Amino acid sequence: MKRRRTAILAMILVLVLALTGCGTAGTTSEMAQGVTKDSVKVGNSIATSGPLAPVGVPFKAGIEAYFLMVNEGGGVDGRQIEYVHQDDEFNPEKGKAAMDKLINDEKIFALVGHFGTPIVGATLNDIREIGIPAVYFATGTGILYNEKAPDSERCTFPVQPVYPMEGRIMTAWAVGEFDAKSIGVIYTNDDAGKDLLGGIQNEAEKVGGVTVIAEQVPPNAEDVSAAVIKLKNEDVDVVVIAAIQGTFPQIAKEMAKQGLNKTTLTTYVNSDQRMTAAVKDTVNGQFDIYSDAWVDMTKPAIKDYREWIQKTSDEDLSSNAYAMTGWIAAHFFVEGLKNVEGDLTWDSYIAAMESEPIQNPFGGAIDFSDGKRLGTQEMAFE
Repeated sequence: MKRRRTAILAMILVLVLALTGCGTAGTTSEMAQGVTKDSVKVGNSIATSGPLAPVGVPFKAGIEAYFLMVNEGGGVDGRQIEYVHQDDEFNPEKGKAAMDKLINDEKIFALVGHFGTPIVGATLNDIREIGIPAVYFATGTGILYNEKAPDSERCTFPVQPVYPMEGRIMTAWAVGEFDAKSIGVIYTNDDAGKDLLGGIQNEAEKVGGVTVIAEQVPPNAEDVSAAVIKLKNEDVDVVVIAAIQGTFPQIAKEMAKQGLNKTTLTTYVNSDQRMTAAVKDTVNGQFDIYSDAWVDMTKPAIKDYREWIQKTSDEDLSSNAYAMTGWIAAHFFVEGLKNVEGDLTWDSYIAAMESEPIQNPFGGAIDFSDGKRLGTQEMAFE
């Protein structure tokens, strides 16, 4: 894939919604569990064993490293951050049980770094019903996206890119950088593909004057030729491959085979060496493929990260993206904590998270104000 960096700030809607907490109105001030004058307890469940352990273990280490740095620096307003963890093995039933234990037995104040699409899907309604603050979800699932969250959903704070917002950013970039009037989308008939398509269509409608031509393929499809030929015949300006790793290579290679030589955008999920290796010989420079990115390792924060991550892991995680995202998750929780005014309750914490944009130490700012739950709103394309 061709590498190119251009900062993209997605169009942010002006929304109006009164600042209120999640959960049952008027009760959250009594539910500030996990808080003492000297400490605040947070937790999560992460797959630290099983097939997802190579992701979960460094993610957990990144969280621990950031909290260690904060605690050794005196904590936040005199409070040390106590972090507890459950291993859910990436199993939804175990994830639900782990969340129940964290909230009802461990009495955590907040979830920090809720991990994995199946776990989030199995527990999100419970989180919203309880009203506990949940900062950072390690998934791009579109169920987290909300342009104007109602009171019952204000306790959730997605940070990692979520597919609908990513689709919006792709459209903004196609129009702003390539003056696209027509965008061809090949999307998989799964949550990732449909969520990306929805975001693309959403932003195209807001921008106006942009036609979206969408062709569906099954996940992991081997034959995607009909979809590619359709977009070639339509002579679209830009192509978006709205599919993750199981289908992305087939689409890119079929585009090269059919001569659909158009500038192509795809999700950050495909931005790794395996995907580049899978398509480079076939595409062979016929067209440029850009993927978006949201973690920038050239930021000054990398120095602190590398200093502290070696204190929580025996592995070399100095350039590990999963550990960095754990660091980001902990950072966002702490920044909200610093902004709290008055007593630390669920209501005051939610209000603090919404009070001003929070800067990603490895990327752009995220604005949670007025019910915006969009995930990352600034990305680079490379």
